Amino acid sequence: MSLRWIPNAISLMRIALVVPILMLILRDEYCWALGLFFFAGFSDGLDGYLANRFDWQTRLGGLLDPVADKLLVAGLFITLAWVGQIPVWLATLVILRDVVIFGGAVVYNFLIEPVEGEPTRISKLNTALEMLFLLFVLSHAGVGWPDPITMTVLGASILVTVVISGTDYVWTWSHRARAGGQG
Repeated sequence: MSLRWIPNAISLMRIALVVPILMLILRDEYCWALGLFFFAGFSDGLDGYLANRFDWQTRLGGLLDPVADKLLVAGLFITLAWVGQIPVWLATLVILRDVVIFGGAVVYNFLIEPVEGEPTRISKLNTALEMLFLLFVLSHAGVGWPDPITMTVLGASILVTVVISGTDYVWTWSHRARAGGQG
């Protein structure tokens, strides 16, 4: 019996955790939301490890994993901005970057050639900073740690990486599109 389905099942579980986490935030139950968010983050690492370690990568998994990440990140940024835990402008910037990248990928996919997911280093750093920031915001709301200055510095780091990675994606894929693909 093949176990190749396990990483995809973990990604689907992570997608299923998004709504309960958001509902907990809306109910001011930040400690529970933090616990589920931590579990979702751990499962993200686990599915990636399993897929790579045992060569269980699939095309579906290549789509599910980033979708799960984006749903979690976008949902949390929107909800935390809604309840006043993070600045609306930061949530807007994070969401806008993802919308631009997704929209560009869809257009490129239909007009030029199929898009293969290939996050850049700066994009991976941006995602890691966003996840850490969300973890800290939930932790601060739930247990009062870390201090606000730490979250401010991390928020500023996200601002920088969002702008750099968004610009990098637009620049790189625009050049590929002008070259007719295969760039």
